[in-house]
Amino acid sequence: MPYNIAFDIAHKPRGKLDENLTELRDFLNANDYVCYNFLEAPITRNSLRSFDILVFVCPDFAKISSMEITEINSWVREDGGGLLLLSHAGGDRGRNSNLSELSQTFGIAFENDQVLDNTYNLGLENMPIVTAFIPPHPITNSISSLCFRSGCSLSLVGSSISIVSSNETSEPFSTPLICVAEPDKGRICAIGSYELFRDRVGGGFGNDEHPNLAFNIFSWLVSDYRMELHSSGAIPEIAPQESFSTQTMEYQAPPISSAITERKNVDINFSMKISKKSELIDLLKIFQNQIDTMKTTIDKLIRTVASSETSITELNGPPPIRQQNYPQSDGLDNLITSNEPLTDLPKRPESLDQKEDEYFIGLPSLDVSDKLKTAPKPHTKKKVKKKDLIAEKKGLESKLNSVRNLLDFVEKKYKAEQMDKKSYEKRSNQLKNDLKATKSKIEEIDKQL
Repeated sequence: MPYNIAFDIAHKPRGKLDENLTELRDFLNANDYVCYNFLEAPITRNSLRSFDILVFVCPDFAKISSMEITEINSWVREDGGGLLLLSHAGGDRGRNSNLSELSQTFGIAFENDQVLDNTYNLGLENMPIVTAFIPPHPITNSISSLCFRSGCSLSLVGSSISIVSSNETSEPFSTPLICVAEPDKGRICAIGSYELFRDRVGGGFGNDEHPNLAFNIFSWLVSDYRMELHSSGAIPEIAPQESFSTQTMEYQAPPISSAITERKNVDINFSMKISKKSELIDLLKIFQNQIDTMKTTIDKLIRTVASSETSITELNGPPPIRQQNYPQSDGLDNLITSNEPLTDLPKRPESLDQKEDEYFIGLPSLDVSDKLKTAPKPHTKKKVKKKDLIAEKKGLESKLNSVRNLLDFVEKKYKAEQMDKKSYEKRSNQLKNDLKATKSKIEEIDKQL
């Protein structure tokens, strides 16, 4: 049974499903979850009814309104929702956000600091290797170490508990890093580092045990009450959306309904009561931000289509065959088959090279390759520049030192009887294989140099 995860993008998150969390997204989609970009603003209990988990991935210079906090709190406690809150070094003050205002309703607060460790790290002091998992918890089951990359510490202000703490050699030392709570029917997990799950960075999602951590977290966040609701069919389905991809310029336009061209009277029914002027201002600001975001997206899409060098084609069938020797009746056919542009179009801005589907609400990030397979582009091997090889070698050498330090750390931990033999052998073999592979890559670069 698939469970639905809403990744908030209305509050300017630093972590985005289709940009720097693609490995996490693909991993979850392959393990009985469906990830959605969630642009609902304001967030309400009703808008969350179809979702089992809501994720805030480090809001950046954006704040969750007091109304949204109330609605999310109700959804968690009464509907059994799972809430995952991810922050960053500096906490709310560093990001100019208010994630703690939401987390404090469940007894957790993000501190305005950064966790550093000069002794046990993955090459840098802001990438500490943590191993203090007390008390035992389903989230840390079978996990022996984590890299807490660029994160802040947490504090407990209620009935929540800490399940991962910083090292005694860290600054701050022996302080909560991952906290959980189970208010009423729901579940909460708060982590001071969203970079645990980032793509293609040291100490990110590709780190040895971080995929297992992610699986444990999302499995635990689906509460027993949500499972009961799914079994009884009480959870409404998410309305299907047309899939959209910015990877290629091929696009299938849906049929235009005559109802779209007609003006309709829309009756907007608000289910929330606004009792304060400040709440109304917050609501209007959220609506304004959503309108600006959608306008920017539409403008970018228009420019992308207009400046594309490729034509827009139907995806359901092969392109029509052009008759080369067919007699042309007038100048219209010449105009249609001409390769000359009809107007002088602006150059494609560099900003459009980035992905632009982050603003679409309810859009599952699914692989549509099974439905449509395009012919692969011919592969041409590019000549690698010497400076790129040197830079890559330097990065590998840094990784080599980090792996060696981590291997020493594991051996010291085993000798101090803080790690059982089975875990030590497994971890030691992983590190030795990584060490061997890294040395092999460095030797290959030396040959090219």
